[in-house]
Amino acid sequence: MEYDFMVNREKLSVQAVISKGAVISKGPGNSEGHIQVQRENRSYEAEFVNVSDHQVLIHVDGKIFNAYVSRHGNIKTVILRGRSYEITDADLMEETSPGKKSFLNTASVVASPMPAVVIGILVKIGDRVEKGRGLIIVSAMKMETTLFAPFEGRVSGIHADIGDKVMPARILVDIEKD
Repeated sequence: MEYDFMVNREKLSVQAVISKGAVISKGPGNSEGHIQVQRENRSYEAEFVNVSDHQVLIHVDGKIFNAYVSRHGNIKTVILRGRSYEITDADLMEETSPGKKSFLNTASVVASPMPAVVIGILVKIGDRVEKGRGLIIVSAMKMETTLFAPFEGRVSGIHADIGDKVMPARILVDIEKD
């Protein structure tokens, strides 16, 4: 089946076949499957296990990756190897008028890439931020990570305090695009 996605504002078309029953062992209540993806002239195969509503283990070429997923309306934010990707159905994006303010074209979030503790908040609600500006500092495994603004806009929500323990996919900062 052909899928068209918007991934960080870039349209991506893939052919994909998803089937149940993979070889990765799973715990009780976890679902698993296999996916074959073809994009341009390259083909990929992966096995996956849904560990929870917000975590997926992916097995590709002998390597296992943790992916963390959060959902806001029709947008999914996927955190993989410390990088954040916004994914939505490209056909749905095309149906949304660019002149209208809607959730799909005005809001985004910032989330921790791993379980961590918030040790610094660098912005406040209403602050105008430029792409790349530091927003929140989290600490995990004795390492500090600054979470940056993925684009310019205005901070519309902060959902953590200093000292909070946060999990991947927990939304820490909302940014509304102008």
